[in-house]
Formats: sequence, C-alpha cells, structure tokens
Amino acid sequence: MRPITQNRLLGFLINEKESLISEWNDKIIISVEDPFKDKIIRNADGMYHIILEIFSKGNDEIDEQLQRFAFIVGEERVRAEINIGDFVFNVNTGRSVIYRHLYKLNMEWEELQETIDRINYCFDMFLYYAVSYYNEQKNKIIEEKNQFIDSTHKDRLTLLGQMTSSFIHEFRNPLTSIQGFIQLLMADNPEMKYLDIISSELEQLNFRISQFLLLSKKELIGKEKTSFSLNKMLDEVLNFLYPSILDTNVRIIKEVVDEMMLFGYADEIRQVLINIVFNAIDVLSQYRDDPKIEVKGYFVNETHIKLEISNNGPVIPDHMLKTIFEPFVTTKTLGTGLGLFVCREIIEKHKGILACSSEPEKTSFIILLPINRHEE
Repeated sequence: MRPITQNRLLGFLINEKESLISEWNDKIIISVEDPFKDKIIRNADGMYHIILEIFSKGNDEIDEQLQRFAFIVGEERVRAEINIGDFVFNVNTGRSVIYRHLYKLNMEWEELQETIDRINYCFDMFLYYAVSYYNEQKNKIIEEKNQFIDSTHKDRLTLLGQMTSSFIHEFRNPLTSIQGFIQLLMADNPEMKYLDIISSELEQLNFRISQFLLLSKKELIGKEKTSFSLNKMLDEVLNFLYPSILDTNVRIIKEVVDEMMLFGYADEIRQVLINIVFNAIDVLSQYRDDPKIEVKGYFVNETHIKLEISNNGPVIPDHMLKTIFEPFVTTKTLGTGLGLFVCREIIEKHKGILACSSEPEKTSFIILLPINRHEE
C-alpha cells in the first residue's frame, strides 16, 4: 500500500474513532445479568486500538496482541455465563460499522482492499482465539463437574458398601435362625396356618439383604460358578412369588424353549429374575384390573440366550428410561433405587446385557446372556 493511501486511511480511522465506537456500542447486545457489561464497551475500544496498529505492525505482532486480548475477553465470557452468540454478534457488528465508515472516503476498491483484508484478519483471528478459549474452558468446567459427580457417586457407593459390610451381616444371623425354626415348626406342625406365608416373607427379606450385600462386594467370597437350568430357575422364581401373584391376580404367560442352560452364579441370576418379576407385580397391583406378565425365553444363536419379561403396566417416560439402571434412581415412594442397579451389575458381570423398553401397554426388560457351557 502506498504511504499516502496508508496515512490517509490511518488518519481517517483516528478521526472517526469516537463516532465509530459510539455507533458500535449503540448496536451491541448487553445482558443486564452480565457482570462484565461495563467492560464490553471498553473492549470495543481495545479491539479498535488493535485495528489501528495494522498500519504500523506486522502480522506476528498483531497476532500476538489479538491472542492476548482474545484470551482476556474469552475468560470474561466464561465467567459471565452468557450466550456466546451475543459475543460473536457484537464483534461482527464492529466489523460492519468500520466498513460503513470506510466507504465515506470514496476510495477505489483496489485502494481499500488490503486494509479491508487485514481488518478481516483481525476480526476473524480475534473470534477464533476467543471462541476457542471459551470452548476449551467450558469443556474443562464440564469435565471437572463430571469428575466431581462421578467421585461423589463413587463415594456414596463406597460408603454404602462399608455400611452394609459392617452391619447387614448382623441382620442375617437372626434371620437365618428364624428361618430354621420356621422350618422346624412346619415339619412338626404341618397343619399350622400362615407358616408358609411367614417363610415366604422371610425369603423376601433375605433377598433384599442380598441386594445390599452384593453392593459391598462381600457376597462373592466362597462362591463358585455352576451350570444350571434357566427353565427350572424360572419355575422356582414364579413358585416363590406365587403368593404375590395370587394376591394381585396377575396372569402369567410363559413361553420358553427347553434346555436353556447357563454357567454362572445361580443365586445372583435368581435375584435378577425375582427383582424384575416382583417389580412388575408391584406396579400392576396399583395400575390395572387385568394385570399380565409375559416371560419369553429363546436362543438368539448358538452362543446366547434371550429372556424377555414384559408387563402391561404404565409406560416409563423417556427420561426415566435413560437412568432407570442408575443407583438411587427409583419411581417408588419407599424404594431404595438399588434393585435394577444391582440387576445390571449382575448381568454385566456375567458378560450379558440388561435393557429396558417401554411403550403403552408393554414394558419389557430384556436380558441377553452368553450360554458359556464350558468356561475355564
């Protein structure tokens, strides 16, 4: 650019500065909630100062100034927690205002081209540095929050595990004794009423205790995997829950293929089945006059078994479906939010998948498990 032209443009921009900055500030968007609203106006002046520097400094120096200034403004935008779109709009508004004022010179486009290119460079790089810094800091904040949430979550589970491992075992000792005496009473007095109900209720209590013990990771000590029949286990679970099924008049529809054998911890898989079926019974008892539970089991291929336990209860909302297997999430007033979490832990430990789908008239829990007849 010729020195005469350069001096003319620089002199013009210096003379127009007050008018131009005023027009720029009149057009910018400022939120009343922005703690840096006063600095936004001063920032326009800071950006304009860098624009004037393009006539006397090279790209490297300008770039350094832009980056330093952009990081300062970017940090303000992060702390302000205001829509970054407002910031981008305000910067581009300044660009437009400068162009309008330049056209007052009535200079040929060729004479303005280099200056406009460098002004564009300033605005583009400033936006790039500022928005990049903003996104990077925001991502750090999100990551730190997620780490805090995860840490808090793990701390809660660790505390729960410590609590359960220290005193839940104390519950089991008298419970085992009571169950033993109930069995003796049933043997000596088979005609005595309600003993079978008492025994069934004690089994339910024992099952709930097992859920908490599983979280403490103490339950696995001394246990071994075995090969067992899923068909037989389903019959045992339905017999175990028969009093509840009868009480709520639930119709059970069972369609399973023969000889579904699994290899794993039988008592844990039993816990999963009891929990899912019992939850369905509990929901249906409050919701329908014609409650129904369908149990379907079949081979997906030579390596996996699929079990679907469905009910015609209320649809589960989408937002609940996303978190239904998370700990401490429950739809029940007195629920612990641990049942389905434990179920998923058990199924995943067996290299399987537990999922849930829900639509009007049908909510299904789908279990996919490897057969694993021979495991080293």
